[in-house]
Amino acid sequence: MQNEGQRRSPNYLFSLLQLKCPRCRQGDMFLQKSSYKKGMMKMYDTCSFCEQKMEIEPAFYYGTGYVSYALSVALTVASFIAWWVIIGMSLKDDRFFWWIGFNAVLLLATQPYLMRLSRTVWLSFFVRYKKDAACDWIAQDEHTVG
Repeated sequence: MQNEGQRRSPNYLFSLLQLKCPRCRQGDMFLQKSSYKKGMMKMYDTCSFCEQKMEIEPAFYYGTGYVSYALSVALTVASFIAWWVIIGMSLKDDRFFWWIGFNAVLLLATQPYLMRLSRTVWLSFFVRYKKDAACDWIAQDEHTVG
């Protein structure tokens, strides 16, 4: 049981899937909430909660291509297994080709979200979670004002 004074830290996986800042797991990384609107890849310069810089150095996000590729492969493998279990595979008919078409549409539909997710995952490789990151920043801000 938790004490009332303790705060629960946000779940790592859920904060990644919701595209939150990896340091505080509360602030949004992207200006647009939706992955399917114009300007979907525009990011905040810093987190609104903990002031974490979103771009640590110039060309920081070039490595996200590797993460995006890994996520696409994982989604492809998952769709293949699901197709095999639900529909089945056979060399005697064209179910395999139907899966290829289904997988292509699935990858095209999820690519905007996967691109944003890959940026979040890539940043989380280099920025570690700090439980009181938002509280530290607020306390520091109050201290400088007062």
